Amino acid sequence: MNTRTLERIRGSLLEQRQHLAAWLYNTPPHKKHIQLGPADDEAVHTHLLVLDAALAKAEDNTLGLCEVCHDYVEASRLEMDYTACVCIDHLADEEKRRLESDLELSQKVQQALLPQQVPDIPGLELAAFSQPAHIVGGDYFDFFHFRDNTHGLVIADVVDKGMAASLLMASLQASLRILVAESDSPAEVAQRLNSLFIHNIRLTQFVTLFLGRYDHATRTLQYCNAGHNPPLVYRTQPGGSDHIQWLQPTGAAIGLVEEFQFKDNTIALCSGDTLLLYTDGVPEARSPADEEFTPTRLVDFMRQSTDHAAAEIVRDLRRVLQDFTQGRPLTDDTTIVVGRLTA
Repeated sequence: MNTRTLERIRGSLLEQRQHLAAWLYNTPPHKKHIQLGPADDEAVHTHLLVLDAALAKAEDNTLGLCEVCHDYVEASRLEMDYTACVCIDHLADEEKRRLESDLELSQKVQQALLPQQVPDIPGLELAAFSQPAHIVGGDYFDFFHFRDNTHGLVIADVVDKGMAASLLMASLQASLRILVAESDSPAEVAQRLNSLFIHNIRLTQFVTLFLGRYDHATRTLQYCNAGHNPPLVYRTQPGGSDHIQWLQPTGAAIGLVEEFQFKDNTIALCSGDTLLLYTDGVPEARSPADEEFTPTRLVDFMRQSTDHAAAEIVRDLRRVLQDFTQGRPLTDDTTIVVGRLTA
């Protein structure tokens, strides 16, 4: 393998290691708790050890050396998985089939289109808004169908900025469109995504993601929250009282920790319930006095929007955020997705 390729891979590994260590030691505990989900700091340390081992091999030019023939594995494969240490020709049949499946998926990802539209779902009113803090951003939302034709919705945030985040999110979108169509479980999709991205040198940080599967026949939402800001379910109770439910993480962010078992949760929804999904740009919006908007203000806002249509909630939340920041420029990408049950 030529020196330039190894140096480029080493640079990407070093950047990834620096970002991950900075996140581990500088992230406030409450935000770390959300992005880790049920995992803990030890899982991140394990990921750092894997990166350190790869960097050590890159330093002495042994990264990617085949354990069987002692030649370098294919450069394109090493970029997709920097832990690769056996040439394709030496893999067991089952491993070879799995790799061929991943390579086939990569080809589909490159060919996939990236359309985006709000679907027409019986009894569920949807509206969305997304605005990058800069010219391009790392926020993403989309809608699709699972294998059993139930409705999928996703919101995600690349913990990075600029063109690199945008390109990675495009790759994530294409991957989701392929994987969701082949699955009936959000957690299964998150598991596959993590295995595809965890050792990809283009993922220098990680991706928070909430993936839901809505069945309008049973009015149930099955979801996997991979380290994303907990969506809010707002319910109006008989007598005028309300009930707030936060859909807490069921797994760590994509690309944040090594092997992890993602889980699904399921909730039942009723007519009048409102589901609010959002990215960091909402709770972390700052006032001129440097106060954050916070989830508490989000709940207060929802209490004032009980009977509003989904599009009105999106419009009003944008206005409330603008009033709170008094027109200050966005510090982070802002995405809002609202689903309201009308029947």
